[in-house]
Amino acid sequence: MDKSKIKKGDQVKVVSGKETGKTGKVIRVDREHRKVFVERLNMMKKHTKPHPKKNPQGGIIEREAPIDISNVMLVCPACGEPTRVGYRLLADGGKVRACRRANCGKDIDRV
Repeated sequence: MDKSKIKKGDQVKVVSGKETGKTGKVIRVDREHRKVFVERLNMMKKHTKPHPKKNPQGGIIEREAPIDISNVMLVCPACGEPTRVGYRLLADGGKVRACRRANCGKDIDRV
């Protein structure tokens, strides 16, 4: 299992693939397969059969497909730019994610 630096709820920018340059909010992270699901990006159509409990009508459902975690970068809330993520240790022993841009360096959130 891999320690990912991207979490659910983060704002990310896609840096590679068919959705390059678009930004969105992470709705799910699959750490085991190193994939993220970004709101309204990389949409796919799924054909479903009628099912009495889940979907009585059936039809075509549109939903997000996974994007490899290496193809997205976290957008720093302070500077608004895509950035690599680093960690800083706090005086009280806590850890915080930090922006790695040269002119920013602000904290993103507490881990």
